[in-house]
Amino acid sequence: MAGNFNVVRCKAGDIAFARRALDLFGEVFDERETYSGNQPDDAWLGDLLGSADFVFLAARDGEAPVGALAAYVLRKFEQARKEIYIYDLAVAEHRRREGIATALIAELQRIAGEIGAWVIYVQADYGDDPAVALYTKLGTREDVMHFDISPA
Repeated sequence: MAGNFNVVRCKAGDIAFARRALDLFGEVFDERETYSGNQPDDAWLGDLLGSADFVFLAARDGEAPVGALAAYVLRKFEQARKEIYIYDLAVAEHRRREGIATALIAELQRIAGEIGAWVIYVQADYGDDPAVALYTKLGTREDVMHFDISPA
């Protein structure tokens, strides 16, 4: 049913559900091989989900993920504070415009306040108008450049 979902934080024991949420990312981003083709083993995924430095939120409708958010908590070196980086955020196409992304971010904001994070930040691709509109509604835009540097 449209509009029926609840937001949960996936923990170390939620491996099977987290895998379904990874599949959702692959479907939404049209990158199935990236998100489903070579998922980490249960030990890796359980360790990550149990880490205080990783937040994996999912919007559930029953047992099905209809949205998901992956974020990293970064401990800063220049000051004793934390920042949170939203790495991925996806909502199933048939469930968009129901407030799922906003609810996921609201839960992340609650967690950020709980752990004393200074800011939550996210990047969006040029041309991804729905994401840019969402983030503009919720935050302040900064124009920055992004570079990928290959390891040696």
